[in-house]
Amino acid sequence: MTIGDKSTSQREFEFTAADFERVRKLIYAHAGIALSDNKQDMVYSRLARRLRASGDRTFAQYLVRLERGDAQEWEPFINSLTTNLTSFFREAHHFEVLSKHLKSIVEKRPIRIWCSAASTGEEPYSIAMTAVEAFNSLTPPVSIIASDLDTNVLAQGERGVYPAERIAKLTPEQVSRHFLKGSVAGAGNVEVRPELRRLITFRRVNLLDAAWPVQGPLDAIFCRNVMIYFDKQTQYGILKKFVPLLREDGLLFAGHSESFLHATDLFRSLGRTTYARAAAGC
Repeated sequence: MTIGDKSTSQREFEFTAADFERVRKLIYAHAGIALSDNKQDMVYSRLARRLRASGDRTFAQYLVRLERGDAQEWEPFINSLTTNLTSFFREAHHFEVLSKHLKSIVEKRPIRIWCSAASTGEEPYSIAMTAVEAFNSLTPPVSIIASDLDTNVLAQGERGVYPAERIAKLTPEQVSRHFLKGSVAGAGNVEVRPELRRLITFRRVNLLDAAWPVQGPLDAIFCRNVMIYFDKQTQYGILKKFVPLLREDGLLFAGHSESFLHATDLFRSLGRTTYARAAAGC
């Protein structure tokens, strides 16, 4: 039995229903990602590249490699199956809320924020830009941890170089204040100013790991558009681990299609996918 609309004869590699189920079990066990049936063709196209790179002739052979614990292949396997769609100031209302929250902190202390699904860096840099503008300083008292499961996108984010069209929706003032153009970035590219980059530490974090290399107290956690890949039980487990990391007045930002109604004992809604710790979770 083959997967999707294409027959085995039309594909370079045979891809059976059993192969797809093995992929689903592996990515769920290691990354918590629950692949739906309609992801079958996507899985084939992305992993076919890994078969070519590894020299395996069948999916069965490739999956045995993973099941036996091939450390070199696990990282590109996970990177291949994670989706990274992002932009600067995506879901802009969150950054307005964050700006107000930062300005409300009157205590003179370091402010710490975790961007837990950083992708190629646009989100943590948007957080950094918000902090710079809130404090009207290129050196605000803010540090940002930017993490992701995919090491490839983390490397792009840490580099801080983007095609010029990525900042087309920013105001001219934002562009001049936060980006550099010229030979350093290369033709057609822009580079994030070094002052912004110094506010951010990029690191790989798997939200399914028993322990995270992130310490509280945090003033805000951005966990946007990643929970949709997890089932409710996995979501609840992650949210439960967020609670002790957040300050009592800290904020949790979720994606526009995400809802945590199943975790009202942990977080209460402040409206528009912004959450605070519930009284029972404090």
